Amino acid sequence: MPILSASDVGKTYRSGSLEVQALRGVDLEVDAGEMVIVMGPSGNGKTTLLNCLSGLDEIDTGEVFIEGHSIHEMSDKKRTKHRARSMGFVFQAYNLIPVLSAVENAELPLLVNGVRPRSARDEALEMLERVGLADRADHRPNELSGGEQQRVTIARALVAKPSIVWADEPTGNLDSETAASVLDLLEEVNSQGQTIVMVTHEQANASMGDRLVLIRNGAVEYDGAPESAPSQLQAV
Repeated sequence: MPILSASDVGKTYRSGSLEVQALRGVDLEVDAGEMVIVMGPSGNGKTTLLNCLSGLDEIDTGEVFIEGHSIHEMSDKKRTKHRARSMGFVFQAYNLIPVLSAVENAELPLLVNGVRPRSARDEALEMLERVGLADRADHRPNELSGGEQQRVTIARALVAKPSIVWADEPTGNLDSETAASVLDLLEEVNSQGQTIVMVTHEQANASMGDRLVLIRNGAVEYDGAPESAPSQLQAV
């Protein structure tokens, strides 16, 4: 059974009399251990898709199942708990808490899941070592470079051993060399079995994944092997 199964997912944003149909009947399945790359023109629904599949946003039509659980049929409280237990998030803007150190940021998902503080600290330190930041554990975000902050974000996303990691433009704020190191890290954890769904606008990243999903006008235009979609990529 796929770890993620979405069918006929639709999302419309409304502001007064204005309606924007952001997603139009999206069907998508992701198997455990896959890395799926989501691409498409700016403003065509990529981030909305991630937000709706992860339960951060509500949907208007369709169903989303993660590990067999229908996340949009859950109460807000249960869905939040499910996200904390089963999902990790890596955002372009890092979303680290500025008053907390790197290790305090990294251990948050464990504390939310009820792990005892001492164990949470040990696991967070171990994860920071894994992403190459053991010597920066006590530094706050404003004392870290952009690449270091993103590595803390990745450590936080992975520390609770989530079923799936959502990455939305994780290298968007990084220079090319730092971006490459972050992508290498994501590829490494994926090779070890971590399921990743990543939105990117960089055509060079299309070949990273097992599959490429192209979103255009809120619908899936292509879902398949990256090497089989050259014509679609030219227009992204």
